Amino acid sequence: MSMSRTSGTGRADSAGRAKERLVVVGGDAAGMSAASQARRLRGPDTLEIVAFERGHFTSYSACGIPYWVGGDVPERDRLIARTPEEHRERAIDLRMRTEVTEIDVAGARVRSRDLETGAEAWTSYDKLVIATGARPIRPDLPGADAPGVHGVQTLDDGQALLDTLAATQGHRAVVVGAGYIGVEMAEALINRGYEVTVVNRGKEPMSTLDPDMGRLVHAAMEGMGITMVDDAEVTKILTGDGGRVRAVATEDTEYPADVVVLGIGVRPETTLAKAAGLPLGDHGGLLTDLAMRVRGHENIWAGGDCVEVLDLVSGRERHIALGTHANKHGQVIGSNVGGGYATFPGVVGTAVSKVCDLEIARTGLREKDARRAGLQFVTVTIESTSRAGYYPSATPMTVKMLAERRTGRLLGVQIVGREGAAKRVDIAAVALTAGMTVEQMTALDLGYAPPFSPVWDPVLVAARKAVAAVRKSAL
Repeated sequence: MSMSRTSGTGRADSAGRAKERLVVVGGDAAGMSAASQARRLRGPDTLEIVAFERGHFTSYSACGIPYWVGGDVPERDRLIARTPEEHRERAIDLRMRTEVTEIDVAGARVRSRDLETGAEAWTSYDKLVIATGARPIRPDLPGADAPGVHGVQTLDDGQALLDTLAATQGHRAVVVGAGYIGVEMAEALINRGYEVTVVNRGKEPMSTLDPDMGRLVHAAMEGMGITMVDDAEVTKILTGDGGRVRAVATEDTEYPADVVVLGIGVRPETTLAKAAGLPLGDHGGLLTDLAMRVRGHENIWAGGDCVEVLDLVSGRERHIALGTHANKHGQVIGSNVGGGYATFPGVVGTAVSKVCDLEIARTGLREKDARRAGLQFVTVTIESTSRAGYYPSATPMTVKMLAERRTGRLLGVQIVGREGAAKRVDIAAVALTAGMTVEQMTALDLGYAPPFSPVWDPVLVAARKAVAAVRKSAL
């Protein structure tokens, strides 16, 4: 196989001035946000940008894939924010279907392979951005790679699943896992007319919630016609004619399936970084400083789903795969690479989701997170409504709040309800970021009118109850 070489030595513009080269590994949210921001700050005369993407698409919303599969989003291209051609028009040398296979830190270069031709080349860099994202967790089980079994992380994955659904005559689907991906894909398949079974190894769905709140999600999903199988371990995926999937097996029984979706979660895709000797955290993600620079490496940055970030509530590093963070990371990296200055201080762990008309939200710490961090805390749970109780279409919601004993510092909030429930978690996210106490929260001047909220917003009702619990704990 031939090996070409792209040298970084002696690059200069037409006037003979030195030109730097930025290499970006990964063409989605973090990588292309970084490239675009760097280009805004520095023109092509002083900064050359080369980006590698192994897939067919760039700058797309992976979070929108379940809604595309389910038919809420009618066309794949609506999920694409910027095409490769649009990036190239901005003087970004974007090389699609090209996979970076090695990072040579000492030599300041990356090796890439064209997935269409097999040709390999080295490309040198002055500055490197690693934005390799995350990979779906595929269980090491017999049959996990059988036709009809799908992970869902990229647009290519979504298209492959849609192709399978179009070619499948049966209408039985099994979703393995009941986290965000699992419950969203369960909804997508229900919308497509499938009989859906969700097999979950946890005691309740949505392990990002405390079990008592997950129990509410379980009940609601069953009410929507989804068969929930909790506290069950998948042992193998059974195949039939032509090697295609026919069922998912646990220790106790089998669940017939014409299609299987793996919604077990994701891990940071840091294979390249690990091989290059770059620092990884306890969750397998790259470790960076506040400027998103890889620790100990002056000219290497990383962002998106391949990094770990600081949890502002617990003070520990954690891995959170969300497009909101990835885009912010890219903006920070691009600003710093482009000669400006920006930082990413950390997260509080805010996330929202839905399954059919049930809205699910959380921010901050769960009970087990608080215990792991060595915090003493109180919890309260309240029932309220989305609007004034007398106003038409008021729907119930449950709010759970954690506060630190003695100090009353807010530690976390979880919300499960119908229309108008999920985005209320943003109140708590701001309070967590500001380090507010639950008593300070009770004085927040939130918007009120009967069509939007009770006189006391549900989050503030929980805060008032938490104040009482904190005072009681101090006695």
